[in-house]
Amino acid sequence: MALKQHLQQKLGLKINPLQIQLIKLLELPAYQLEQRVKEELETNPLLEEGSEEEATDEYKEAGDDMYAGEEENGEEDVRQEDNDFSFEDYIPDDDDIPDYKLYTSNASRDNDSKDFVFSQDVTFRENLLDQLGMRDLTDFQKKIAEYIIGNIDDDGYLRRDIENIVDDLAFGAGIEVTVDEVERLLKIIQEFEPYGVGARNLKECLLLQIDHKQGEVSGAVLDNARLILEECFEEFSKKHYEKIARRLRLPEEAMKEAINEILKLNPKPGGTIGDSSFEQTADKIIPDFTLDLTDGELQLSLNTGDTPELKINKSYLNLLDSYQNGQSAKDKKDVANFIKYKLNSAKSFIDAVHQRNNTLMLTMTAIVQFQKQFFLTGDESQLKPMILRDIADITGLDVSTVSRVSNAKYVQTWFGIYSLKNFFSGSMQTSSGEEVSTGELRNILKSIVDAEDKKRPLTDDELVDRMEKKGYQIARRTVAKYRQMLDIPVARLRREI
Repeated sequence: MALKQHLQQKLGLKINPLQIQLIKLLELPAYQLEQRVKEELETNPLLEEGSEEEATDEYKEAGDDMYAGEEENGEEDVRQEDNDFSFEDYIPDDDDIPDYKLYTSNASRDNDSKDFVFSQDVTFRENLLDQLGMRDLTDFQKKIAEYIIGNIDDDGYLRRDIENIVDDLAFGAGIEVTVDEVERLLKIIQEFEPYGVGARNLKECLLLQIDHKQGEVSGAVLDNARLILEECFEEFSKKHYEKIARRLRLPEEAMKEAINEILKLNPKPGGTIGDSSFEQTADKIIPDFTLDLTDGELQLSLNTGDTPELKINKSYLNLLDSYQNGQSAKDKKDVANFIKYKLNSAKSFIDAVHQRNNTLMLTMTAIVQFQKQFFLTGDESQLKPMILRDIADITGLDVSTVSRVSNAKYVQTWFGIYSLKNFFSGSMQTSSGEEVSTGELRNILKSIVDAEDKKRPLTDDELVDRMEKKGYQIARRTVAKYRQMLDIPVARLRREI
């Protein structure tokens, strides 16, 4: 078999580590950037908090100090340009693994190991179990009640049939119990707070809460509310109030009081006690930019929060001096490889953070200039149609970069906090030929719905007619889409007495 040599030309795309780092940092909002910087400070010993001026000077000093030791000892100069480095240069061969990589733990024996204890509030089910413990029940009954509580979902409902629970107890836990016994224990659980817990459907949930309101509200109001739920629940859920009034022969005022009392009830009693587990944390909204109006001029600033500035920690570089005399060449190479790897990683991270902040400011400045009238007045009707390409053309950035910058970012203006994504919208022309943004269309639609007669709310077709009278030619499906985006229910569900 003959061996042949030939030339082959390939075209490929290679992303350097700095670009990858920058892409990841661009997507982070302010509070997540702070966490990311702190993580890097903990994992990279060559990073420390410091001012930008100190960091710029120490880049050069750090590089000079590190490579000077190798040149004095006649070793090969492996210096590379700051912006053109490769991690592969610092990865040793399999037979030359640094000692520090072989340690299971690099913690000092003098370090005090501590277990951190986190506190959290009582969860929904723990609250129910606490109330169960205060009831005079046998151990047998408590086991059954605990199993029932375990089947109650986060909304507070028992959506599993009693017969299935009886079967589960018999086959899964070896507990023989009757349907009546489970029903009796469920009635006890339904007396727990929050009221309405343990209900098997919405109707039962609301009726349980009505029962617990005895003495708080007029008896006649509660009686009418109970009557509506028991006799006309389907009509009530569809807001067919005229049918309810005719069927129950209730006066308008009595009907209104009873309906208002029902609307005060909680359809999801389990939500009144939040589960504060670490997996269910609430979303944070911390503005990434601050835009002030001073003497008629807009002033934009980047919110860095508690994110510390970074610089190179020179103390670790001085470790090289201690290995100049009396140490083996292998030990010196291990330390040099470790420090070079961490130094380049630190410089790359600092540069990525700086570029991230500059890119955010560049993008937000372009948005402010494009939507200047809106930011000067706070009037949402002044928002101009704007897409990602518009900002990309102004800044010279790629559309994907502008998208990453605007994702999950907020700006605090002198008239409120806005998501950057809200400023990007399509456009349409009015009957007069004027171009308006889809955001303005949604605001006009909302104002029409707010001004409607709630006893006879407007249907989507009627909303189309109202929009056309104002000069906006839009289809019915577009009205329905905007209505859903604004969380406006259909006409039937907007009806009030």
